[in-house]
This record gives sequence, structure tokens and C-alpha cells, in this order.
Amino acid sequence: MKLRYAILMLVCTINYAMAQNARFVNQGKIEFEKKINIYALLKDQAKRYPDNFWSAQALEQYQKNNPQFKTLKSELIFKNDQTFFNPLADESVSNNWASNFASAKQNNIILTNLKAETSINQKSIYEETYLVKDSVRKINWKITDEFRNIAGYDCRRANALIMDSIYVVAFYTDAIPVSGGPETFSGLPGMILGVALPREHITWFATAVKDVEIASTQLKVPSKGKPVNKKQLSDILKGALKDWGNYASDILKSADM
Repeated sequence: MKLRYAILMLVCTINYAMAQNARFVNQGKIEFEKKINIYALLKDQAKRYPDNFWSAQALEQYQKNNPQFKTLKSELIFKNDQTFFNPLADESVSNNWASNFASAKQNNIILTNLKAETSINQKSIYEETYLVKDSVRKINWKITDEFRNIAGYDCRRANALIMDSIYVVAFYTDAIPVSGGPETFSGLPGMILGVALPREHITWFATAVKDVEIASTQLKVPSKGKPVNKKQLSDILKGALKDWGNYASDILKSADM
């Protein structure tokens, strides 16, 4: 009995020491890759608009000459309760019409104050730029018991719906106790390192996490564009796209990401 007690005390002491020495990252830089499955997007378009030019032959021809995925890079700088999401220049070699889907772009430069639950988003939509100042997106996450390692961090899965119908899968790590993530995704008890929108054929996954000191000047305040809030921007776009039919829904959905 004494031996069992001694072993138990030793295990507790080791666990306590490990917890005391655990280092949580509260500032640094995360590199993300956004991947868009262009083939899947084209197939969806063919189903939705069968009378358009999306013939099976056109899709087959496209697949022969173009890659399946478009990859875009971005970085997320974070320090305590603030994050700065910044898309990097598009380095993809393909310059075809299909890669110009609204969802196959990165149009948001976002400074988020997680404590105040506010964000400033410099958003480019075609030839216009808007400066959207509003509250952060409220997401009703449901945390699961599934885990996945991303960029060296054990991440836990959470699921949600946004915009009433878009299914979201996210993976977060509590080793980075900052409730942020790429684009407008946040609200989990740790940093989001992976996001997937399965039905939209889009993913964001961290490729590297750099534990570096961040100067306050690196958390840049977006300043370009016409000042609006989310509702005002939605009204502007709905008015501009009123004659676009079903195509308008795709653009509106991407603009709300």
C-alpha cells in the first residue's frame, strides 16, 4: 500500500511540475494556406446551371489543362487579445477564368480586438474597397472529442453553422490561449489552426507557427475603403447585384466570409 501511495505521489508531482513548466504562446505569427478545390466548384456550377456553358466536355477539358486546387497564402499576427490577418500576394501560375471564382480569392485584411469583440476589415470586392467596422462574427461552436495535429500542435475539433446553412469544421489549440483564427473565424478557447468548409470546397490550415515577439506596430489598423458596417455593405451589394440572378448568391456568400 505504501509503495502504491509513493508511486501515486510521484506521478502527481511530475504532472504538477510539467504543468508549472508548460509554456503557452500568447504572441507570434501563423502562416496559413487556403486551398480551393476548383474542380469541385466547377462541378457544382454545372449542376446548378445546367443550361449554361458548363458542359461535361468543357469540364473535362478544363481538368486536363489545369490543377485541381488553387493555393493562397496568408499570415496571422497575434498578441494577447489582438490579431491581424493579412493575405499574401497570389503566387499561383494559373491565370484562368475558373480561378477567379469569388471564393477563390482573399479579399480581407482584418484587425480584430478579441476582448472588445470588434473588428476592422478592409474588404475588396471587384473594383471597390470597403472599410467594414463592426462586431466580430458570433459562432455557436460545438466542441467534439476529435483531435488532429496541425503545424506541430494538437488541435481539438469544433463544428458550427454560419450564415444559417454553411457547415464549418474548425480545429483549435489551447496551447495558444488566444481566441482568434484565420479570416473572420474566432470564438473558441484557443487559436484556430484549421478551418474547412466542406460544401464550399475551401480549407485554411496553418503550415507554421512562429513563437516570436510582436511589436504593437505590426498589428496594423486597416484604413482604406468606404466606411460601412456589415448591414450597410450587404445592402450595397444586394442593390448592385439585383439583376445577377443566382450568381448574386455566390458573390454575397463570399463577401460575408
